[in-house]
Amino acid sequence: MAKMQYAGTGRRKSSIARVRLIPGKGNITVNGKSLDEYFGGLEILKNEVKRPLVLVGADSKFDVVARVSGGGTTGQGGALRHGIARALCMADEANRPALKAAGFMTRDPRMKERKKYGLKKARRASQFSKR
Repeated sequence: MAKMQYAGTGRRKSSIARVRLIPGKGNITVNGKSLDEYFGGLEILKNEVKRPLVLVGADSKFDVVARVSGGGTTGQGGALRHGIARALCMADEANRPALKAAGFMTRDPRMKERKKYGLKKARRASQFSKR
């Protein structure tokens, strides 16, 4: 019989994380690398990714296997956190109120604003000159 696994998709900015929770010892693997190897010396980001697991006390119950694409490191960390929180809700619906209260279930809507014609960037106009 196959092991029970729970899936969740997390998004932030232009990053997408596909997360699977598998019963295990608490190892986190991102794109085939360990969490420490993938995010390097960014301790704040590593702690942010682990927060949903620690909040519900599942940090030593599940192994996390994730595929992350797009965006930068901060966006990918946020997407990973969102995906883990969603997968924890699939695992046990009783986790939802705690995760929602902590703000892990809400998708961060902030995106890069598009560039407008006649401007150099989204809001940056060319420098004004009187002559």
